[in-house]
Amino acid sequence: MLTTQRAVTALRLFLVVLFGVLVLFQVMSLPGQFRYMTEQSPQDAYLRWPATVVTVFWVLCVEVVVVCTWRLLTFVRDDRIFSPASLAWVDGIVWAVGAAWATLVGVLLYVGLHADDPGLPLLLFLVTTGVTVLGLLLLVMRALLLQATEPAHRPRDGHLMAIVVRIDVEPGPAQDERRRVRRASSV
Repeated sequence: MLTTQRAVTALRLFLVVLFGVLVLFQVMSLPGQFRYMTEQSPQDAYLRWPATVVTVFWVLCVEVVVVCTWRLLTFVRDDRIFSPASLAWVDGIVWAVGAAWATLVGVLLYVGLHADDPGLPLLLFLVTTGVTVLGLLLLVMRALLLQATEPAHRPRDGHLMAIVVRIDVEPGPAQDERRRVRRASSV
């Protein structure tokens, strides 16, 4: 448990750093970068605001994942991760990844239809595939958490039977020793 607490503490520290850098990107770096690109390439000026909005939205999705992860770490710390309340925070992560994926597919389609060079569409396809795998993995993990938290999926009496074999050796002469094997079922 001590290792888990240390890992949770370290992860929280890095989540704070990540969140701070994301806010910096969201507020200053990305809008400034697209403004600079517009100044350098006036023919692409029409892409400034759509690119700014989409990238800031992606950063917002990552921020939602960071906040939800922070809250789930609280459940881990309190040993309540397998409670129904944790599902809402997992759903927040799933929805944020899904929203980022949907906009990423839109960007991939737009860039793929308008690109002269296959480099950027291939890179976007690689990122889209990675986000797809992440989203599907999150759905599987959510389903496992749901099975662990819902009473309907918990084992009830009689559903999990364990056979316990107990060997008793009765004291006495060697020829008279008898073994009894008894089966006992337990849950």
